[in-house]
Amino acid sequence: MTPQAPTTQELAGKTCEPCRGGIPPMDRAMAASYLVQVPGWDLKENPDRIERDFKFPDFAQAQAFAVQVGNLCEAEGHHAEIRYGWGHCSVAFWTHKIRGLHENDFVMAAKVNGLADAPYVPASVGTPPPPYVQGA
Repeated sequence: MTPQAPTTQELAGKTCEPCRGGIPPMDRAMAASYLVQVPGWDLKENPDRIERDFKFPDFAQAQAFAVQVGNLCEAEGHHAEIRYGWGHCSVAFWTHKIRGLHENDFVMAAKVNGLADAPYVPASVGTPPPPYVQGA
């Protein structure tokens, strides 16, 4: 029997734990049990990963979302594959050190879903850029 996956709220409330490798990736049955907690994400192969496509009304909002996801990934120390263009942003997670899925990937998916649910605020109205941005 596959253990019960944490709820969406439990996943979003977790912090990514450093993965040092040397452990097996999550099997597909376990990944499927976690997948139901992150609506909109799909389980993909080669490598095993989770992926979601987000739609936006224009380029600026897609780019702003990609930047938000990037900032979240940097803060959590768990980095996504992010592709964006006019009206879309695709985000994928897998744990490179184990060449597959780990709970951290689902933690990040839950957090990214939270970003997607937040209202869009144009950069001119938003917060100042983070300190690592030159000239900030």
